[in-house]
Amino acid sequence: MRFLAFLVFLTFLAFAIWARWYFVCEVRQQCEKEPTDIRLKTLSLTDGDKIILQGYDQFAFDSASVDARLNDDNRAFLDTVAAILKADTTRDLTITAFYRTTETGIDPPGWYEDLGTARAAYVRGLLERRGVDPSRIKLDHGVSEDITLGVPLLFELFDPNAIPDDFDNRGLAFEFNDMTFSDANFRFNSAEFIPGESFIDYADSVKTYLSLHPEEKIIITGHTDSKGTSKYNYNLGIKRAKSALEYFRELGVSATIETRSDGETQPVAPNKRNGKDFPEGRQKNRRVNFTIE
Repeated sequence: MRFLAFLVFLTFLAFAIWARWYFVCEVRQQCEKEPTDIRLKTLSLTDGDKIILQGYDQFAFDSASVDARLNDDNRAFLDTVAAILKADTTRDLTITAFYRTTETGIDPPGWYEDLGTARAAYVRGLLERRGVDPSRIKLDHGVSEDITLGVPLLFELFDPNAIPDDFDNRGLAFEFNDMTFSDANFRFNSAEFIPGESFIDYADSVKTYLSLHPEEKIIITGHTDSKGTSKYNYNLGIKRAKSALEYFRELGVSATIETRSDGETQPVAPNKRNGKDFPEGRQKNRRVNFTIE
């Protein structure tokens, strides 16, 4: 009799728990549900107009995150890209990574000035661990209006020996010994150097490195967009390079430092698009490059 009463009690308890779950979760819709990880299957690898790989899951980046949430399809894509690069040494790779407009101004860890470049560098690291020489991978970045960031990455093969017609669309190295910083470190149309946090961290690391390798030197090269005369832009580039040199000297770097200017002659993005001014491209062209050799 006691066993029967206990069984009835357990049945009632189970029903009460189910009834509460049904009312709260199904009727009131107040239970948190595990988010569904739905991704576009549009990730591809291109070589000019030619599609080499397609139909893979897009990578996924949480807001303000540098590391991607990888799934098995992402790993398979990286495995295949690595195999292609190792089999064909006539092609290098550009990784373009995007960040949301809501992520503008977020300082990523390390020396990178924006989340896009930091995300591209993270993916480069994944390919490096798969045996790809990182010097064969260039990085680029952009801003996406899509708050879901459904397409966060582009992968494009290119011929490193080809001479581009109007601009070098192959990306930049963004490595310790070949690092690039934007003109955000300078006042507008000025050579006055006001380094941001990313550059300060980088310069401190360079100082430590050169103290251990005094035989090496820094080459600082200034670049501009195409606004203004070529002479003006050349002079602005050299002034900015010299301002950065002074920063290193004040920091206590005694190694050899050379300054150069390419002015407007080495754009990495178009200054105009469809005959109209292209501010995003001009912003990428206004930069200072630091090479250690």
